[in-house]
Amino acid sequence: MPRVVPAVNRALDVLELFLDHPQLSARQVMERLDLPRTTVHELLVTLEARSYLISVPGQPVQYRLGMPLFQLGAAFAGRLDLVREAQCVAREMAAACNEAVHVAVLDGADVIYLVKFDSTHPVRMVSAVGRRLPAHCTAVGKILLSSLDPPSLDAVLANGALPGMTPDSITDPARLRAHLERVRAERVAVDIGESDSAMRCVAAAIRDHSGATIAAMSLSAPIIRWTPQAHVEWAELVREGAAALSARMGYRAQSR
Repeated sequence: MPRVVPAVNRALDVLELFLDHPQLSARQVMERLDLPRTTVHELLVTLEARSYLISVPGQPVQYRLGMPLFQLGAAFAGRLDLVREAQCVAREMAAACNEAVHVAVLDGADVIYLVKFDSTHPVRMVSAVGRRLPAHCTAVGKILLSSLDPPSLDAVLANGALPGMTPDSITDPARLRAHLERVRAERVAVDIGESDSAMRCVAAAIRDHSGATIAAMSLSAPIIRWTPQAHVEWAELVREGAAALSARMGYRAQSR
């Protein structure tokens, strides 16, 4: 195994402290990392010399992140590819549960599927990359609609009654609004035969570095394999998959 350089590790530990704190003093760094005063002083001097940390104007003993870190982050963000990253995570999820996994984005009142990995079962979901469906009829669509601000959601629902795909589709805007409130609270959405009477889906949100919802990931299975226990397990799996993809897109969950 290649050797990990301790000094570099400690320098990165210092920088990562600033993810949760806009500014810190040398003493605070020392206490949080439990490092000797001399070590912390050397690390801070080095990072400041390279402008990765800068002294807060008027508060010379306080430090904050410097411009090179923004430049590195911007370079990373510019190279992110949602489809490429989604394919990696969706492939792993599909292998873990042997059910269909999709990633979709919102386009007006519809969702468009960007990624699909199918199960190996003979009975499986009929879908395709590039397919467009009414957002309110799908689990991915409900997650994406639930992330909209009120004016944006009002615009989607401005035409009154919504088209249905099955008898179980939600077609009443007021009922959909109430349903989306539950989706926001639970952080997962389900499609109980609303886009296809024979299928069930559960979905979770994918976020970017700013915390904005940019896509949704779903796990879909025929009703014959959708048991209460499977529902619980697959909801947790899709949460984990969406969190993994969000991390790849630069999202960092807030500390609780």
